[in-house]
This record gives sequence, structure tokens and C-alpha cells, in this order.
Amino acid sequence: MIARAVLADRIARLGRDSRGVSILEFALILPILITLGLYGTELAYMATINMQVSQIATSVADNASRLGQTDNSSVTPTVTEDQISSVIKGALVEGNAFDFETNGRIILSSLEKNGATGGQYIHWQRCSGSLAKNSAYGKQGDSVTAMGTSGHTVTAPSGSAVMYAEVYYQYQPLFGTMFTSNTQFHQEAAYVVRDDRNLTPGVTGTSGTNSCS
Repeated sequence: MIARAVLADRIARLGRDSRGVSILEFALILPILITLGLYGTELAYMATINMQVSQIATSVADNASRLGQTDNSSVTPTVTEDQISSVIKGALVEGNAFDFETNGRIILSSLEKNGATGGQYIHWQRCSGSLAKNSAYGKQGDSVTAMGTSGHTVTAPSGSAVMYAEVYYQYQPLFGTMFTSNTQFHQEAAYVVRDDRNLTPGVTGTSGTNSCS
């Protein structure tokens, strides 16, 4: 009887003991906190990568628009394959941290006014990156109405050109497919050529390796 009384007393005391409640509650909530933390980290990383993809598009279009500015000859400069390759290689270096060259694609087009028809066309186009993507507007030699998304279209002025960059990137998640899958970023940028440029021959030189075919 005494043993039963002692056991009953201990069970009653155990029922009143709340010293482990906080630890138990923390153990129950910990998986939720970890999941939210990982999800927040993934979202922040996605935003960072998307911003960097946008910066690549801007730098490609901007740098391409400046080609020939340092040419001091009396002859209006053309754009060479080497110059375009330098612009694109610089952009690929920007994306080294997230393996852009393997999972991305740069498409640089020269949007110009067709002197014969008065319309717009893609005079030349160069690409780089292993991602299989084509321009959303057409290929080299195609006639187009304009380039750009609805409400943000651009056309080339007479006697000049617009350097139009399209950049795609297949996002590589930090935590696999836990929070996201098959996410592709797409950014565009356009700059009018900054200086006189001889547009007639298109791209000169023979050492280019950035064909879109």
C-alpha cells in the first residue's frame, strides 16, 4: 500500500512538473523555423541572381553601344568580331559566381532602320552561353516592327542603331527543388549607339565565335 501511495504521489508530481515544457515546445516548432529560414534564404538568393542577370543585360547593351568611341581615325569605325567577343566575355565573367555561361544565354542584336523599306530589321546578332534559347524577336536579317515588351518597345533612329541585349538564365536553386523548380530569369536592355558608326558592313573581322546558330 505504501509503495502504491508513493507511486501515485510521484505520478501526481510528474503531472504538475512543467520544467520541460519550453524545450518540448521548441523541439516541436524547430522544423517550422528551419523551413522558414531556408525558404527566406532561397528567396533572397533568387532576388540577388535576378538582379545580377539584369546587370549583365545592361552591361552588354551599354558596352556594345560604346564600341568605336575610342577610335581616333578619320574613318567612321565599324564593329568588329573581336570587340563583340570582348563585350560578351566580360559579361560571362560577371556571371562566374553563379555559373552563368553553363546555365545562361546572351543574345545581342543590332536593331537598325532599313534604308530600302523604311522599316526595322535585325542587321546582325551574336549569342553566347550554353542555354538553348533564341531571341524573342527574330534572328539576324529578320524584319521586325520593334523590339521590347508591350509598352516598352524601342525602334532604331535613322542612321543609327540600338544595341539590344536579351539575357536568359536557368536558375540553380540552393536547396534543390524543395522550394522552387524550373525557374528561368529573363532580362532585356537597350542602348542607342553612342557615337558615329559605319553600319553598312555590319560586323567586320573573322575571328568571332559568338554565332547564334
